[in-house]
Amino acid sequence: MIPLATAKYDWILAITTIAFVLSSFGNGANDVANAYATSVAARTLNMATAGVLAIFTEFIGAVAMGKRVTDTIKNGIIDINRYNGKPGALMLAMGCAEIGSASWLIFATKMGWPVSTTQTIVGSLIGVGFASQSDINWAWSEGSVSQVAASWGIAPLVAGGFSAIIFGTVKYSVLERADPFLWGMRLIPWYLALTGAILALFIVIEAPTAPSLEEFGGGKAAGIILGVFFGCLLIGYVFFIPYFKRRIVHNDARVRFYHIPLGPLLLKPNPPLYFPGKGEVSVINYYEDAYGEVRAGQADAAKENVTSNADSIMPTPEIKAMSDPAKFGDDEEKVAPVPQPRKKHLEPTERFIDPVRELSWVNPQKAYGYLKYILFQGVTRDVVSHDSPELRAIHARAHRYDDRVEHLWTYCQVVSAMMMSIAHGSNDVANAVGPWAAVYSTYHAGVVETKSPTPTWFLVVAGLLLGLGFWFFGYHIVRALGNKITQMSPTRGFSVELGAAISVLLASRLGLPVSTTQCLTGASLGVALMNYDLGAVNWKQLCFIFGGWVLTLPCAGLVSGLLCVMALNAPHL
Repeated sequence: MIPLATAKYDWILAITTIAFVLSSFGNGANDVANAYATSVAARTLNMATAGVLAIFTEFIGAVAMGKRVTDTIKNGIIDINRYNGKPGALMLAMGCAEIGSASWLIFATKMGWPVSTTQTIVGSLIGVGFASQSDINWAWSEGSVSQVAASWGIAPLVAGGFSAIIFGTVKYSVLERADPFLWGMRLIPWYLALTGAILALFIVIEAPTAPSLEEFGGGKAAGIILGVFFGCLLIGYVFFIPYFKRRIVHNDARVRFYHIPLGPLLLKPNPPLYFPGKGEVSVINYYEDAYGEVRAGQADAAKENVTSNADSIMPTPEIKAMSDPAKFGDDEEKVAPVPQPRKKHLEPTERFIDPVRELSWVNPQKAYGYLKYILFQGVTRDVVSHDSPELRAIHARAHRYDDRVEHLWTYCQVVSAMMMSIAHGSNDVANAVGPWAAVYSTYHAGVVETKSPTPTWFLVVAGLLLGLGFWFFGYHIVRALGNKITQMSPTRGFSVELGAAISVLLASRLGLPVSTTQCLTGASLGVALMNYDLGAVNWKQLCFIFGGWVLTLPCAGLVSGLLCVMALNAPHL
């Protein structure tokens, strides 16, 4: 039985529920893309595979690790005492905050702005705080507005430093050695073990349901982390090394990732492969875009590809023979080779709509084509290539490394991406659930209810919506955070994701408010700078992303604040 004090506000609950769905969807589209953007940009995963993984990892993170007491006044931004004895006003304020959060997340995602969902809900709460004349926490304290603003600079710098260090170790221990593949095979089990250990530490400390490190005990935490490290090291030598030898050294294109459990059996001349793969290439070109072109390393090639000229002090570019015979009178040095036809990536409209466009609406094939467009338009777009002369020049200034070595690091990258996604589902699900849970609990209690156990079905719904948001709408952020900042590759993407994970972990222990979005953006910059060339970074894109961070607080607050002040002061019959 709904108490009389709140029964008449069922319309607020209904509107807030709709806003919650949109907020969770926008959260998934914007924030979940952070975890998988570099993996997709590096061609380690395609969008469809990343989308399936995102649905599972976000759901697991939200449901298995996200059950906690929901604090609807996020980080103490506004004073809850303002609403004492007025449950309807609290429901209205939280409903407006949910609408403001959902509106900004959807708009920012459409614009390609990777923004913090935590800061979005904080901005929305500031807006309703102003509208309801509630006190706002401006002082330097945990979750305060001043700390949120400081995180715009703290998060990118910390993450950039860690990711640069991680990529530097890979670069100088493997990528730029005389025989990078040999060193890669020697060291990849250790990097697999290090990745597993760091992410185990991340889960032990950051899981919302886990006790604090002091309560859990440093000895237990160290034991778990060391156990994971040596366990992953053993798995690397027993299972991954034979797999890499069969696939890369023996160039066996039939071998797929699901053959890893065969372990030492793969060293036999004719291993017992179940469901062997098809194809002729065992390792793809990780630097090739959807047009079949490779830009990375062109600047290096131009510098190295020179010959001395006896008649000139300066070196001159090496003259290559023409691929086709020239016409009489042509100067061989001036005749450009005939350009090869570019590959064509079929976008969703070309793939699903154009083949059935001329069919009658009564034809089931046309309905099937449009259904496939609706279901798959978000995961069949080209998010790797950016057909821009300026961006192609930026990619040309990035170093290119051995594709065989890059392939070794794809597995570390996928694991780190999945764990970052699980961590996101467990930690950030409350950003969308919080206001809705406050409205729901207050509506059923009939009094102001700021803390209540989060029902599991809340987390189930939110977890599904997070994954679906990425599936249908996340391509905007994948495109913005991937190759649009710098040229990505598996080793770079691995360094970005692991550097961001370490930054979030360390900042959390130090009480610094950082965002996964901002950490990943800063990590991408740190890795890009390891090219030792400022021209290998798209500074315009970074300024564009920073602008989205700055606009998050005022825009989300403006939407929620205006709605709240109009509703609170609206005349009625």
